[in-house]
This record gives sequence, structure tokens and C-alpha cells, in this order.
Amino acid sequence: MDWSKIGKRIAIEIEKEVLQYFGRKDRSYVIGTSPSGDETEIFDKVSEDIALKYLEPLGVNIVSEELGAIDKGSEWTVVIDPIDGSFNFINGIPFFGFCFGVFKNNNPYFGLTYEFLTKRFYEAKIGEGAFLNGKRIKVKDFNPKDVIISYYPDENVDIKKLREKIKRVRIFGAFGLEMCYVANGILDAIFDVRPKVRAVDIASSYIICKEAGAIITDENGEELKFELNATDRIKVLVANSKEMLNIILDII
Repeated sequence: MDWSKIGKRIAIEIEKEVLQYFGRKDRSYVIGTSPSGDETEIFDKVSEDIALKYLEPLGVNIVSEELGAIDKGSEWTVVIDPIDGSFNFINGIPFFGFCFGVFKNNNPYFGLTYEFLTKRFYEAKIGEGAFLNGKRIKVKDFNPKDVIISYYPDENVDIKKLREKIKRVRIFGAFGLEMCYVANGILDAIFDVRPKVRAVDIASSYIICKEAGAIITDENGEELKFELNATDRIKVLVANSKEMLNIILDII
């Protein structure tokens, strides 16, 4: 199967159909609750239905933010977040994306993350590198004088210490998409230790970041492991280097 083509078709159709809801609280409304306990808005459901239209005929297992997990007994599992950054989307903040991660026998295989409005397709296949619209990308080299990160702290993070070591912080509100900014050398790191992150948030960008040379760990600096479901919430650290990772570990 051409996972790149499938993912891009889904992303483009979602963008076409749901932009009518962008920044329009008057048009959107809550229609239910996701398996992880978050509210499901109408644009979430419309987006997910588009993805399912393409994926269900393939007979693959599906994990989605709104639907949960569908086990078809397939060797293939597709993990999707149709709108990464839903709060941004409904409030008219132009930073949200589509996350499409493919796993074969539960092992990472292919990831595609689409940044809506900018037409940026980030994608990677294990062992073949990471790309942005066909151009090879990689994390940037660590420079302590030019560090910029995104972070989502808990009460234990030493904010004062963080500000002493890191002068530039940006918080965008779409974790999967922000991970791609690490892969592309825009950010040096991103971390969430609340914990709030789920597999649907990171599955696609995990693969992209790995292929771009990023280090991805849990809060203890150990290699990140996560189950392919829509409910477990985990702590995630993504860094462009061991030096950057050690700074984060010292802060949290």
C-alpha cells in the first residue's frame, strides 16, 4: 500500500471539508466525549469520518482520538489524530495539523504529519529519512547560545532554572506538529511532563523525528515506549541532541 498517497488524500480532503469551522465557534458544537475523556466537536467527527472512509476498506486496525481503537486482526495499525490542535482550530489560531502514523506488527513503519494552511507535508519511512514536501530534513546542531524550545510543564518543573538556561520559549498548542518543528530544525526540543500526550498525538511525528535524528525519551531519559491506544497518557521529551536532552532532564 502507498501509505504516503493515502495519508495525503485524507489530509487534503479533511482540509477542504473542515475549514468552514475554522475560528467559527458559532458553527461548531460538542457532539460527545472521546475515549480519553475529551470533548468531541463536530469538526473532529467530520475529520475522523473522512479518514475512516479511506481506511476501513483496507481492513487495517485503526486507532483514532475520537473513536478509540478498532482491531481488525491486521498486521497494519494506522494511528490518526484528524485535527492535532483542536483548541487552536476552533479559536482561529492557524497552527493545527493532521497526524497519520502507520505501524506494522506494532512496529513503527511510516509517519505523515500535515500542517494545514501552510501545505507542509512532513513524512518519513523507517530507514529512509525524513522529508518536508520532498526535501530531506534533519534536526539542527545544538548551540547553547541559540536554543528555542516548546514545553508543557507540571508543578515540578523549575521554571526559573529553565529561563536561566533557555532564553527562547514558544508554546504552539499542537504537540505532534511541534515535534515536526524539532525534526525540521526550527525547535531544539519540546517536552510535555504533565502528562497529557497520547499515542494519537505523537505516533506519526515520532517516526518523522526518529528519521530526522531526534532523541525521544520518557521523563527519566529512557527510550520512549507507548501503547497503540487512544487513552494512555504519557510524558514525552524530544530533543535534537544529548546536550539538549540533559538540560531538560536537569530542569524537570
